[in-house]
Amino acid sequence: ARLDREPERPAHIGMPRMSRHRMVLFGATLAVFVAIVWAVVVTSWLVRLDWQVMFFRPYQQWPEIHAFVDYYVVLGQRGPTAVMVSAWLGWRSWRQHTLRPLLALGVSLLLLNITVGAAKYGMGRLGPHYATEIGSNEMWLGGDIFPSGHTANAVVTWGILAYLASTPRARRWLSALSAVTSLGVGLSTVYIGTHWLSDVILGWAAGLLILLALPWFEPTIARAEARILGLRDRWRARGARAATARPVVGRPVVL
Repeated sequence: ARLDREPERPAHIGMPRMSRHRMVLFGATLAVFVAIVWAVVVTSWLVRLDWQVMFFRPYQQWPEIHAFVDYYVVLGQRGPTAVMVSAWLGWRSWRQHTLRPLLALGVSLLLLNITVGAAKYGMGRLGPHYATEIGSNEMWLGGDIFPSGHTANAVVTWGILAYLASTPRARRWLSALSAVTSLGVGLSTVYIGTHWLSDVILGWAAGLLILLALPWFEPTIARAEARILGLRDRWRARGARAATARPVVGRPVVL
C-alpha cells in the first residue's frame, strides 16, 4: 500500500446498505441468539455440554499450549484491540480524507458496550470457576460472563476491518481472518476455563449482530462526520481571518 495521501476522498468506496440478504442474516442470527439464551435458561442439553467441557479441563489435557493461549486471548481484550484497530483506521482516515472509519469503530464499540453489557448484567451468570451447583445454569447469581465479552469484542473489532474494506477481495480476506481470530479467541476462553462454551457461542452471535446492524447507523455516522468537518472548517476560517486582521508592525520611517 502507498504511504502517501489520496488527493481527495475516494469516490469508489461505498457504504454498506441494509440489503435483503443482510436482513435475513440479521434475523437468523437474532433467532440463534434467542435460542441459545432460552436453552441455557431452561437448563437444556447445552448446559449439560457446558459442564462436560468444564470437567474435561482442556488446560490440563493440553498444558503445552497454555502459554500461547494466554497471549492469544489478548486479541479479544477491549483495550489492546481498540488501540491496534483504531491506529490502523486512523491512518486510513487521514489517507482517505474521511472520519468514517474511526466513527464506525466508535459506534460499533458503543453498541457492543451497551448491548453485551446489558445482557451480561441482566442475566448475571456465574463462570465455571465460580459455579455453585453441578448441573445448574448458574443464572441470575451476580455474574457477568454471559455472553462472552472477549468473543463479542473480537468479532466486532476485527470484523470492522472487513466491514470497512474498500474492495470485495479485501473484504473476503479480512472476513476470513476476523472469523478465524474470533473463533480462536472464543475457544481460548473455554480452554483456560473462564467461560462456558455457551457463553462463547452467544458472544459470537452478539458480535455478529452488531456488525450486521451497522448499516442502520451509517446516516448517523455521515451526519457526525459532516458536523465535525464543518466545525474544523469554521475554526480554520476563523484562524485565517484573525491572521489577516492582525496589524503588521514595521520599522519606523525617519523623515
